[in-house]
Amino acid sequence: MDAIKYVQEQVARKTEFPKFRSGDAVAVSYRIIEGTKERIQVFKGNVIQIKGTGATKTFTVRKISGGVGVERIFPITSPAIAEIEVLKRGKVRRSRLYYLRDAIGQKARIKERKYIRPVKAEEA
Repeated sequence: MDAIKYVQEQVARKTEFPKFRSGDAVAVSYRIIEGTKERIQVFKGNVIQIKGTGATKTFTVRKISGGVGVERIFPITSPAIAEIEVLKRGKVRRSRLYYLRDAIGQKARIKERKYIRPVKAEEA
């Protein structure tokens, strides 16, 4: 094992978040520290990409706020993430949903995945 991977594993925060993919609607509870006060702000939107592996894994969430598209990149190992909640499973055919940036209205919606495959005993 090389030195970089070893250090990343030692520094990485071990947290359990639900499994999610591109196209899923998520609510990310994010800790914001302002001076001596700390509060939790919820960022709800669609996951448009998941990038990286291990300690460098990030995901991008996009939402429309006041008619303007807002994207935020969250590192999965960030200590500022309090909770990730999957609101809806999306039915998409690609892993990077950059086309949503140009889509407006009905075209910007993602269909919901109705059937989620159960986990078999030998896969668990």
